[in-house]
Amino acid sequence: MTQIIAPRVHDLGGFQLCRAGPTLQASKIGSFVFVDHTGPAVFEPGFGVDVRPHPHIGLATVTFLWSGAITHRDTRGR
Repeated sequence: MTQIIAPRVHDLGGFQLCRAGPTLQASKIGSFVFVDHTGPAVFEPGFGVDVRPHPHIGLATVTFLWSGAITHRDTRGR
């Protein structure tokens, strides 16, 4: 059986993130499994995504980047 879940769209300051999970419609997928689609986006040097401060809590992350480049730092500079 296949279920289509419409993603929620979040504006991150000139950059959109579409998040299809976690969601109640796919409750068997863990609450820390994020299914996101972003971009494409081009930022001028010194500018980036406007994400509110958030700590990392020791979870391992996996990011699949099909093209381009990304640099990520949390509020602790990690």
